[in-house]
Amino acid sequence: MWIDSHCHLSDPKIDFEKAIEAQDVNHLVNIACESKDWEQACKVAADYESISASLGIHPHVASEGMGDLEVHLGKPGVVAVGECGLDYHYDNSPRETQRTVFAEQIRLAHKHELPLVIHTRSAWDDTFDVLASEGWPSNTVIHCFTGGTQEVEKCLKEGAHISFSGIVTFPSAADDVAAAAKIVPDNRILIETDSPYLAPVPHRGETNVPARVAVVGEFIANLRGQAVDEFAELTTSNTKAFFGIA
Repeated sequence: MWIDSHCHLSDPKIDFEKAIEAQDVNHLVNIACESKDWEQACKVAADYESISASLGIHPHVASEGMGDLEVHLGKPGVVAVGECGLDYHYDNSPRETQRTVFAEQIRLAHKHELPLVIHTRSAWDDTFDVLASEGWPSNTVIHCFTGGTQEVEKCLKEGAHISFSGIVTFPSAADDVAAAAKIVPDNRILIETDSPYLAPVPHRGETNVPARVAVVGEFIANLRGQAVDEFAELTTSNTKAFFGIA
């Protein structure tokens, strides 16, 4: 059995009923990173034992500000802050605003003793700088890791967990993301789909679904020379421990 540590069930491209019935997937961490999705994510997490929620403000919408994020963090089934961070690839919000809102969410993770889910794209240096300034929460995960061995080693040195998406299966990622996936310690690795985005090979270009976390897991298990069932058990255990899922 697998856990999808990062999916977006509020996205209209996702068929919710099919997502929660995914064979061989026993838990989903639903990421709601816009204020308009927080209430529904909380409701779903309260209604379904197999779904947890992580609430945050994506750097794309950082200009909208923090809203009442903190009010929702104590609700049943909410297990983390995020995803949040920096995205200098699209720059949908001013960079200074991104950094400010990212820092504020790190503070919330510290205040409420919650794990932090980080998005970083084309912004490694500033991501590390903001985290150094605010302090890395004890449970921090770099979601959808897109760096190489240098970046992963720096994250691991700070105690972070690393989560890999379908990108690891792309041929173009062999020299960086896949290389990084080989060296993450057993107790620090998570897997995800980032549904409905980033479908793994051979489904690339299709709408992604949580069931395909198994494709990601099998690919990485083979990459690391580990038995698939043992890797499934390992990543399930890591994800439950990281998020505090019973």
